[in-house]
Amino acid sequence: MPTFAAVDIGSNSVRLKIARLERRRLAVLHEDREVTRLGAEVFRTGVLEPAAIARTAKVLQRFHRATQSFGVDTVRVVATAALRDARNARSFLEWVRSATGWNVEIITGLEEGRLIHLGLLASTRLQARNLLMIDLGGGSCELTLSADRHIRDMVSLPIGAVRLTEEFLAHDPAKKKEIAAMRDFIAQELKRVERRFAPASSAVCVATSGTAAALSGQWQAQQRNPRVMTVPRNAVVKLAGQLAKMRLPQRRQLAGIGPRRAEIIVAGSAVFAELMTRLNLASFRYSPLGLRDGLLEQMLSDYDKSARVRRQIEAERQDALLETSTHYGVDRVRAERIRGLCEQLFRELKSVHRLPPEYGDWLSAAALLHEVGSYINRSGRHRHAHYIIANSELFGYTVRERRIIAAISRYVGKSLPVPSDRPMRTLQSAERMNIPKAVALLRLARALDQGRRGAVKSVKARLRGGTVKLELKTARGGADLERWAVKKERTYFRAVFVVDLEAPDS
Repeated sequence: MPTFAAVDIGSNSVRLKIARLERRRLAVLHEDREVTRLGAEVFRTGVLEPAAIARTAKVLQRFHRATQSFGVDTVRVVATAALRDARNARSFLEWVRSATGWNVEIITGLEEGRLIHLGLLASTRLQARNLLMIDLGGGSCELTLSADRHIRDMVSLPIGAVRLTEEFLAHDPAKKKEIAAMRDFIAQELKRVERRFAPASSAVCVATSGTAAALSGQWQAQQRNPRVMTVPRNAVVKLAGQLAKMRLPQRRQLAGIGPRRAEIIVAGSAVFAELMTRLNLASFRYSPLGLRDGLLEQMLSDYDKSARVRRQIEAERQDALLETSTHYGVDRVRAERIRGLCEQLFRELKSVHRLPPEYGDWLSAAALLHEVGSYINRSGRHRHAHYIIANSELFGYTVRERRIIAAISRYVGKSLPVPSDRPMRTLQSAERMNIPKAVALLRLARALDQGRRGAVKSVKARLRGGTVKLELKTARGGADLERWAVKKERTYFRAVFVVDLEAPDS
């Protein structure tokens, strides 16, 4: 059975989790974590500090040795806010690649939230219909509101505990004016999304990350009951006020907080106090799950298409595609017709195109989104579509996958894919070989809806004597225009697949 490893390079700490697939479930083999403060100074200066890089590098080397000792088959390494903000991030990524062979992905705050949400739903039995998830990290805070396991709203705010500590709290204990300025900044950031997240007041609130763990641990200590699961708002507000007046040695003595967390807990507790007050949250429940758990579930889904978590990921992808198409004013009825034809052609011509199975999903996504560029301008709309798709936040799709979908969408007009084009140069060599095949299928599907009236209800294809013969089921009135459009695609189809194409007259 395969063994997976997830590495989370955060602004405050670096985490590793290794799990093996056993009986179609992930069994944890090893976990490791160390505070390296990679985000120290970066939020003020925009540059990763050499000492922080050295600390993080040392830990990553230890993680690398652990993955080797456990015989890990697949490793996924992601970085968050500190690397998103650092001007010298590229140098850090190149060092990691040379020392470990790992390619680090810098993920967006929203993708970070999605993965944590995925890990939470896949690894717990939450029965709540409405859920608010809070993940307060070193550099950012992600709020995720979901209903019936579907993400309804999400935001990433620059109010991480390390960021706020570095920017506002210069003294110990912090001066009143420092605390006031920090709280005002937190309030201003939350005010921007307060109305959007008003429904959260009736949702079950689950919080992840170190700050939530520290607040929960201190509340359990105060109650002298380690089984207390929820932390009430009034306790958080009271504790935030008390922590702001304490010196670091005093904070370090508090149960549940720990020596390193004590350095940033004043800022972290202030965020929770303001957040729970503004959103009228009665309490929160801490969960030890995090980004690495979502990464492991994503890797499981990529390995086993029948895994239970796969349904959750497919639902997230579908939601993202539909939201993006709606936002850019796509004719959804036509886009769905073309997508259906694409999916049929992908199945019917399997022996001809020989594309990897995952291209079926990417082709389907491209069919739904290939007209988004018209939102900007009809002139050059295919170039615009490529840019929008490649740079959109499509939940569940990696940067690489978005680039593939964008490249397929780019070439449905007069331009055809050639290796020297910029959209093609960003892809790996194998993908540059496959993109023209996917483009040919999408162009053919568009041709089969040339009249924009759904004249072709379904299509079958047969390869006979070096010719692909299409059998079309058409609506009343026939599909003469569509057959004409198919003939126009014959030259490109023949060039890509080295077989002829024929759509017999009715």
